[in-house]
Amino acid sequence: MADSVLVTAHDLPLAGKLRTGFRRSGYRVELLARGEDPAAAVAAAGPGGGEPVLLVVTGDMDAGSGRGAARKGRDMGLPVLTVGGAGEGAFAAPADPDEIVLVGRRTVERRRLREATGIVGETDSMMEVLERVVQIAPVDATVLVTGESGTGKELVARGLHALSRRRHKTFIPVNMAALSETLLESELFGHEKGAFTGAVDARRGFFELAHGGTIFLDEIGEMPLRTQTKLLRVLEQQEFLRVGGERPVKVDVRIVTATNQRLSERVTAGDFRRDLYHRLNVLHIDLPPLRVRRADIPLLVDAFIADAVRRHDRTSFQGISPDAMEILVRHDWPGNVRELRNLVESMVVLAPGRRVRAQDIPAEVRAGDAPAASALVPAPDPAVAADGPASVRPQLEFVFRTLMDMKVEIDDLKREFDAYRLASGRDPSPGRSLPAPGEIVYDRRAEAVRGSVPIEVASGGGQANAGGADAEAEAELDAGPSAEAEVELDADRGRGPGPGVEVDPGPGHGPSVEVDSGPDPESEIPPRTVVFEPGLTLEEMERRAVRAALAEVDGNRRLAAELLGVAERTLYRKVRQLGLEDADET
Repeated sequence: MADSVLVTAHDLPLAGKLRTGFRRSGYRVELLARGEDPAAAVAAAGPGGGEPVLLVVTGDMDAGSGRGAARKGRDMGLPVLTVGGAGEGAFAAPADPDEIVLVGRRTVERRRLREATGIVGETDSMMEVLERVVQIAPVDATVLVTGESGTGKELVARGLHALSRRRHKTFIPVNMAALSETLLESELFGHEKGAFTGAVDARRGFFELAHGGTIFLDEIGEMPLRTQTKLLRVLEQQEFLRVGGERPVKVDVRIVTATNQRLSERVTAGDFRRDLYHRLNVLHIDLPPLRVRRADIPLLVDAFIADAVRRHDRTSFQGISPDAMEILVRHDWPGNVRELRNLVESMVVLAPGRRVRAQDIPAEVRAGDAPAASALVPAPDPAVAADGPASVRPQLEFVFRTLMDMKVEIDDLKREFDAYRLASGRDPSPGRSLPAPGEIVYDRRAEAVRGSVPIEVASGGGQANAGGADAEAEAELDAGPSAEAEVELDADRGRGPGPGVEVDPGPGHGPSVEVDSGPDPESEIPPRTVVFEPGLTLEEMERRAVRAALAEVDGNRRLAAELLGVAERTLYRKVRQLGLEDADET
């Protein structure tokens, strides 16, 4: 049974044209005589007259009869259009009948949309959204709905379905973020028997179940790239293959998608296919956040109260006081309509038999402490976001980078030891603390030795002099062919030329290089000598370096700290940690 439109006959020629136009649009039309009560006319028409959905007052708004008809129509809950009146839904006289029919039809569809989906809003931004839904709904093109979380994107998708020619078919909502990547393709497109372990029977997917209707893909930005490719085929060919299938399945489905992300940025980052983005974004609806349409908050609160009272049987609820409503209107609502609805429902349940006062509102809402969704947030580090959450604190990132730098330094030190071991052809035994034959012993008193000193080492305790940074000393090896090594002596870093060589400048000579003849007990090593050997721990090397520095300056810790290049307090702490309290007395 068609809905009916009531048209007054104040302007009889215009009323006749409107009757013809509304009938063309599929409505029944009832003409009301001048001064006739709309409610009485509906009652006289009976059930066969259809449900009235709109009243059009064609004129006489300056006289009482036109204003009275409009007032009675609003009392009946009908949207009212007036010709020659003022305010919303008013047309200047004379008016274009086709324009009145077009506006009347969209007004009825917006009303139907509100009733079907629960979308509430009278602000300009929401009226624009409702108008766009009414325009888009009759066509089958894909629609991308964007907006912050909680703004009602699924309600818009349901509205598109409710006003479309597919409204008598299935509407299937699918949340991409709620499905794992391994199951997503099977859930969307179905699978054949035996396609994978556990597939004991063939199963239809959501696209087949939505055949002839509408499928709503929420959080489309979370869809993996592999599934995006298959979705693109559905959009272009209206067919797909089941998982494990060989024959394409044809479907007739309208696709509506939604996201709270910026898909254009994900396309730039390579996380979303560019061609799929353009196929989904044929028609676009952007939902405004609640903080930019605060005038709708009282309407939303009233609607949520009515719904909560009905569902929870709280008929004794007395409503919300004006000061409490002012707090709700002032709040930014980062969770948007969803957050407001949850709060209103909690108030209805927890405050039966009395009005909600300002002190009943949660403290964070009263104080306005909740951050707005538009508040600035730190930009995530791409290197961190690739392996973990983008919300890692900068302090933790600094600690991580510091540890990585320490690891690089340790790796460099290890490579130096490995290079020496390979050059000398020796396989050091870990854990030795005493020098072995051929190990290099470095005396810190050789402060004058800097740079690279090419040398050849002679066995049997032979010596070779190096006159400077570029001097070379050669000696014959009794036990084998000669070998040339370049030894870097850097006193500031506390690193010697290498295990086994003792450098001790004699008077009037350059530094000399000696080869140890055998392992001497540690007690026999001169106190000003630091012995390096493969496998020696860093702690032991540090202990020997500190002890040698103290011995060099006869226990003066200030001079020893300067010699080591550290602060005096640091040296005092190291002395205690390494057990060298008596080292300056040696």
